[in-house]
Amino acid sequence: ACATAVPAPIWTGGHAGWTAAEAEVRAIGLGIPGGAMLAEGVRFAGGVELVLEPDSPLHSLSDLKLVDDDDFLSVSDAGDLVRGRLRLDEDGRIEGVEGLRHRRLTLTDGSPITDKADGDAEALFLDPEGRLAVAFERRHRLWSYGPLDAPTAPTPLASPEMDFPLNGGMEGVSAALGGWRVAGESGGVWDCATRGCRVVVAPPPEPVADSDYRITGLDRDPDGDGFWVIERRFRPPVDVRARIRRMAADGTLGPVLVELSLPSTVDNFEGIAAIERGDGVRLYILSDDNNNPRQRTLLLAFDVRPVR
Repeated sequence: ACATAVPAPIWTGGHAGWTAAEAEVRAIGLGIPGGAMLAEGVRFAGGVELVLEPDSPLHSLSDLKLVDDDDFLSVSDAGDLVRGRLRLDEDGRIEGVEGLRHRRLTLTDGSPITDKADGDAEALFLDPEGRLAVAFERRHRLWSYGPLDAPTAPTPLASPEMDFPLNGGMEGVSAALGGWRVAGESGGVWDCATRGCRVVVAPPPEPVADSDYRITGLDRDPDGDGFWVIERRFRPPVDVRARIRRMAADGTLGPVLVELSLPSTVDNFEGIAAIERGDGVRLYILSDDNNNPRQRTLLLAFDVRPVR
């Protein structure tokens, strides 16, 4: 927390529709020992905090996916699509981000989203052809925006026929074999394709409470047919926790591999991205600061390797 914040290198590309976004970046660690627990085979691979001005479009980032090894993609609760590039040091640890930029998501008529109820984007994924899909809550829907490099007015994608709570919808979405997987923050897992969705894990009779662990992010495991999930728990006034687990193809959750809680580094983690690295998987997790000065936008990296 005492590290100096330095300006992130500004994006100077020329793709139409994107606007450069400024931020300062501060290196962070796992903080005071005692609240961070890493399973055998898991290594912390660095972290950064985005230090933002009050009017920055980079507040409230709700998910994270990788376009390639270094380029990342996010969405905000306010209806912005955000891109940037990870900067790694010579040991492969994250040391910064650069080239941050944003663009407004649109409604089906092509007009920019202006209403918070329309723009509460909570999750996204890229299909194998590079088409972008974004999940929204409040007005629960999953929309395809077409090719990432040339987004179009969105068209609806199949999503679970589920009466999600207002603030407990499709927080986890990921590309999957033959379609996409959806995890509800309030419970339930579905596999979807153009023809519709099938239940993988039935939602519970009562929605999972925010005071219990809820899935807030999902990404496909590049090393198999499963997925990686980030779960969050919040119990007022200050007990916020996050943990990483692997989800099998049948929706079963494996053991906790990373758990973060006070007094170590933790915040409102809602995004996760997975990529193959060496003989294991590199995981990045991203926190949503809710545009609240008491919260932070954190990006942490973990390497998960097979235990022999």
